[in-house]
Order: sequence, then C-alpha cells, then structure tokens
Amino acid sequence: MNNLFDLKGKVALVTGSAQGIGNVLVKGLAEHGATVVINDRTEERAKSAALQLRELGYEAYGYGFDVTCKDAIVDSVAQISKEVGPIDILINNAGIQRRFPILEFPESDWDDVIEVNQKAVFLMIQEVGKYMVKNGRGKIINIGSMQSELGRDTITPYAASKGAVKMLTRGACVELARYNVQVNCICPGYIKTELTEKLVNDHEFSAWLCNRTPANRWGEPSELVGAAVYLASDASNFVNGHAIFVDGGMLAAV
Repeated sequence: MNNLFDLKGKVALVTGSAQGIGNVLVKGLAEHGATVVINDRTEERAKSAALQLRELGYEAYGYGFDVTCKDAIVDSVAQISKEVGPIDILINNAGIQRRFPILEFPESDWDDVIEVNQKAVFLMIQEVGKYMVKNGRGKIINIGSMQSELGRDTITPYAASKGAVKMLTRGACVELARYNVQVNCICPGYIKTELTEKLVNDHEFSAWLCNRTPANRWGEPSELVGAAVYLASDASNFVNGHAIFVDGGMLAAV
C-alpha cells in the first residue's frame, strides 16, 4: 500500500511540457520516480528542459515534434518507445488560446485552437493507445479546463475544444478500459501561469475571480501535480472516464 503512488519504472510523456503547467507536471512525475519525456514543437526547447531536469538528478529526455501532425506523432512515439521505453503514462497537455468575440472570431484562429486543443489529443490517444493496448496497460491523462463546463466571453472556441476533450476522455475510456488502459481528465481552474499573467495583474479581474472562487484565490501550477500523480499511479487503477476539477471549488459555487 505504501507504493500506490510510486512511479518508478514508468515512462511518462507529457506534451507541451518545456514550459508552463506541462513543465510543472513533468517535474512532479519525475519527483515520484517516473522517467519523463518532454515534448515541445521545438526540439531545442524540449532538450533544454530535459537537461534542466537531468541536472537535478532526474531521468529526462526531450523530443521535438508537432502534436497536430500524425506522421510526426507516429515517428516520434516509435522513436521514444525504442530509445526510452514503452510509454506507460501520456499526459495530453499541449494547448493554445485565442481571444475574439464570437461574431468576429477569425476562422483561421478557430482552426488553430481546435487543431491543437482537440485534434492533437485525439491523435496522441490514437497512436500511444495502440502501444498501451499491445502492452496491456496504460494511463492517459488529458488536460481539460474550467471551460470544459463553463462558457466565457471571447473564448468560445477554446471552451468548445475543452468540452470536446472531456468527451474524448469518456469515449476513449469506454473503448480502452477493457485493455487495462485508464483515461481520465484534469480540469484546472484559474491557475497562475505565463498565459494568465495579464489576468493575474488585472486587479479588477482578480478581485472578481477571488470573490467567485470559494478558496478565494488563484491556483498555483504545483497544485495540479497531486491529481496528475494520482491518475498516473496504481492508486487510480479502477478510476476511469472521470474529470477531476482542480479549481478551488469554483465549479461548485453559484
């Protein structure tokens, strides 16, 4: 029972993890014993981030590939499996944001958001899932959002993509659970990151957010690590198809 959260001997691939929340998650998995694979669209950034973790004593590798390109995914997953080992844990973290009123939202920006936030999750599940099914085990963790459940001005495509991530999680669970593959979703609330820095510094918005959130504050990226480790570990072997909201209680409040 003491080893339920131990990730030693596991290989974890986290997309979009050279910086931001993804980098915090990949470090958290490494701290719990996992061999981690950092992904970024730019190989230089992926390898640099991996080097920083290796300097801390963790086993880390960096691979640059575009998670929206099927051919790149197929080649890279095969390479990782050969060079590092079978992927036991996949966290689909890569994501982007665009902001425009819905009636003015450029089609090209809609396409970008859907491609990165939704299509890439499907493609990664499809390719890594094939290996997991063959190996008879696996943990897939998708990163959703508060917007998997709630709408907000100027980010309707983002909300649509994150709502789709929630349903991709459930659909993949239904199809893969029989092969001992667990597919779950972490939905962060409002977390302090590079992407939310302007909102954090907007005193009016931050005041609204704190009043709206029962915890009365912004979340820290490190507060997502516990959910990730839980869903990546044997502690969650019978947990499947769920979305865990790490949001300070915001979704529960009217």
